[in-house]
Amino acid sequence: MNWDRLFDIPSDLQHSWLGLVGLHLREALLPVLAGLLVSLPLAQLCVRFRWLYPPVLWVTTILYAIPSLAFFVLLIDYTGQTELTVMIPLTVYSLVVLVPAIVDGVRSVPQETLAAATAMGFGPVRRYVQVQLPIAVPAIIAGLRVATVSSISLVSIGSIIGNQGALGNLINDANIYNRPELAVNAVLSMALLALLADGTLVVVRLVLTPWMPRRVTRQRTKTSATATATGTETAKEVW
Repeated sequence: MNWDRLFDIPSDLQHSWLGLVGLHLREALLPVLAGLLVSLPLAQLCVRFRWLYPPVLWVTTILYAIPSLAFFVLLIDYTGQTELTVMIPLTVYSLVVLVPAIVDGVRSVPQETLAAATAMGFGPVRRYVQVQLPIAVPAIIAGLRVATVSSISLVSIGSIIGNQGALGNLINDANIYNRPELAVNAVLSMALLALLADGTLVVVRLVLTPWMPRRVTRQRTKTSATATATGTETAKEVW
């Protein structure tokens, strides 16, 4: 293993190391953002119509159980060997984490708070945006942490469809050129990105919830994140 060539990226990838990092972040974070935008109204419907939550959870769990390769085969005729082919499955996978996290967070809002907001003339949409979501921020951020770290890891699978795996492409090139240091670079880089993204979300949570004691916030978020991750893995094992 030649450590001097750790950042010597093969020319066939058409990117420097920093270019691959930027590409990896784009392919990982945009699906999480898209998943959040879909999950917010969907979760509100599940809260308002309780009968809707079980089938929504059932559908998202089944979609999460579909292997990435099968997703690629279904999409590649329509989106080609592009970033979009990678990002669509990642968006779908994020729903199984984000929808339950938002639903649980919104349902945790005290009824007295909702009654007070209604008495002040807040309609359902305004109450959801200005009252329920801010209180549910710790649970939502916990779901985002799980979804983001998972997405950063799964982007590498895109290397099997025309070098669309960003840093994951280094693992493929490590086998092609017999350069194991490229695989080490990929693993360490993705781990570092996951840690930085997770730390950033923790800071965002602290900024958005200044009214909550740090110790309580930390304990609740850790519990929520653990429960979400456990539920996700259990669901995937079941399906």
